[in-house]
Amino acid sequence: MGNTHENASGGTAPVRFDTKVAVLLRDDLETWQRLNVTAFLVSGLGTAAPEVIGEPYEDADATAYLPMLRQPVLVFEGAKETLTAAHAKALSRSLKAAVFTSDLFGTGNDRDNRAAVRAVGRDALDLVGLAVYGPRNAVDKVLKGARMHP
Repeated sequence: MGNTHENASGGTAPVRFDTKVAVLLRDDLETWQRLNVTAFLVSGLGTAAPEVIGEPYEDADATAYLPMLRQPVLVFEGAKETLTAAHAKALSRSLKAAVFTSDLFGTGNDRDNRAAVRAVGRDALDLVGLAVYGPRNAVDKVLKGARMHP
């Protein structure tokens, strides 16, 4: 996903976003789990923060495609303790957040997913993934201690 846009003079310049979309994954997940968790976590952003959704796509043959996020999603990883700390920081800063707990690997639908999260207190969630959206500086503070996903 490119980070350039056409400017008034017709050239392109890098786009700087004042917000950040980040996913933090627990570092002990299998590859398929990392991909699945990331997809689930970012799927909620467009409904809670519609400004993150760009315009629909269209190819040269006028085939229409769905809009996607308007900015990159940065993916990080960290230990269980890093996720727990990031979760607390995100909530204390009132950032938009999505969670994925280990219990969700055993469910097969949205109703059961929501029930599994609802059954556990906020401080006892066994987090394997967290998506955060908000002002760039606030998200950076939430991610302190995490490292970019390899």
